[in-house]
Amino acid sequence: MSIKNDALQITFLGTGTSQGIPVIGCPCDVCQSSDHKDKRLRTSILISVEGKNYVIDVGPDFRQQMLRTGIETLEAVLLTHEHNDHIIGLDDLRPFIFRAKRDMKIYGLQRVLSEIKERFKYAFKVHLYPGAPTFELIPIDESSPLEFKDIKFVPIRLEHGPLPILGYRINDLAYLTDVKTILASEKEKLKDLDILILDALRPEPHHSHLSLEESLQLIHELRPKKTFLIHLSHLMGKHEEVEKKLPPGVFISYDGLIIDV
Repeated sequence: MSIKNDALQITFLGTGTSQGIPVIGCPCDVCQSSDHKDKRLRTSILISVEGKNYVIDVGPDFRQQMLRTGIETLEAVLLTHEHNDHIIGLDDLRPFIFRAKRDMKIYGLQRVLSEIKERFKYAFKVHLYPGAPTFELIPIDESSPLEFKDIKFVPIRLEHGPLPILGYRINDLAYLTDVKTILASEKEKLKDLDILILDALRPEPHHSHLSLEESLQLIHELRPKKTFLIHLSHLMGKHEEVEKKLPPGVFISYDGLIIDV
């Protein structure tokens, strides 16, 4: 499966799990590390192509992440699921909304969009409070790609423990966060990848995330050319120490990493 579009650039906005790294009050070696690669905001990526920008997930660190990138425009947001570390930063889309003078397009499963309406009620009132964000909520059909003028996103159904969520394939790159299992039918969409960005929470098993060993097993099965691990907890260990132990072609991602696809 190959999706032909112009070259795109991926910026890792955040690569940490829901508590981020350092964890508040934690004295462990990872949380106390002085290596910038061990400082992890909540997981999100920026996709840039032909001067257009798209974000997958908008967590509590979104404002800080956007200030780091310096971007001024954002076309749309794609969501994987409704957990707070993936949507609670939606209010910080306001500068993009005000600058563009239009509602921000938010794509997600219908269940996820319903949660947004509940958690951000003030953004959907008939008489909006001045300065409130405005969103255009667009349900994703799992069987159909999202096609923009300059890029195509293919939804990948994942299981985050018992919760159905989405990953995305963009050209020959796939982004799979918060995943524990993938149906065989969805793995068909993940053939012939140049780059796989994949959840790997920690060395020990977890009920709703891939462990490092499970991630490596999936990588061996899918055989992408390169893999970057994301959604890392402080239990994974220090960046430089863990990366030395990984097989060829597998890397620990870090905040601010930029790759061209």
